[in-house]
Amino acid sequence: MIKLTLSEAMKIGFIGGGRLAFALANGFITAGLAKADEITASCHPSDVASAKAFKDLGATAVFENKPVVERSEVVIVSVKPDVVVPALREVKDLPASKNKLFISVAMGITTATVEKSLPLEARVIRVMPNTPALVKEGAAALSRGSRATDEDAKLTAQLFRAVGTCDEVPEYQMDAITALSGSGPAYVYMLIESLADGGVRCGLPRDLALRLAAQTTLGAAAMLRTGGHPAALKDNVTSPGGSTAEGTYHLEQNGFRSAIIGAVTAATERCKVVNQQLNN
Repeated sequence: MIKLTLSEAMKIGFIGGGRLAFALANGFITAGLAKADEITASCHPSDVASAKAFKDLGATAVFENKPVVERSEVVIVSVKPDVVVPALREVKDLPASKNKLFISVAMGITTATVEKSLPLEARVIRVMPNTPALVKEGAAALSRGSRATDEDAKLTAQLFRAVGTCDEVPEYQMDAITALSGSGPAYVYMLIESLADGGVRCGLPRDLALRLAAQTTLGAAAMLRTGGHPAALKDNVTSPGGSTAEGTYHLEQNGFRSAIIGAVTAATERCKVVNQQLNN
């Protein structure tokens, strides 16, 4: 087994060179975890734009998967879920695939499915990132496969913390995490859009309303990072008999909390159904 160290830049490969892969590569380079000329990404032959983006970064772009594994110490599998197994079968018999760490960011694909598509000696970690990783504000969670080591988990966490946060969880929690942080940006965008629509209804220009709504959401999240509880922070804004009290009362009357909780629950159940289809 190759000993991977966090104290020096690593050779990292991407099977699948889309937007998330590019964002991760850029984050790794910025954090000093990889050098551009030691990153290799495989792109679909028709995806000329992604290949050019990696080349402009100083990385190597190829149109087949085998060179990615042969040139890399860590391989990140970032293709669409239904392409994971066929892509890994292409590299399964390579000597370079043995004793290597494969990190899958494909939604819904279990570590067991990835392990079955690789040599017995390969180690697997599953990560669920989200789209804010594109602006280095991602929220990711990782789960270990059966052969992944403590060092593998530590290395993976450091890689993904270059583009946000990363927590380790047992794999059975991945459906709920996909529904919360994976799908969560869509819910937040709907909240921001609704706040802006409310501002417009009350007479604000659209661009100002949207700017205020986005910044308000960003600022509220930043305050939570200081360690406060959402309920306490809400109470700090709410004066007795004031406008905020009236607004939150309206939200409660219309099932705001239950709608959000229901969305996460419904998305979790949908993840379970999709996962069964993907991993059979």
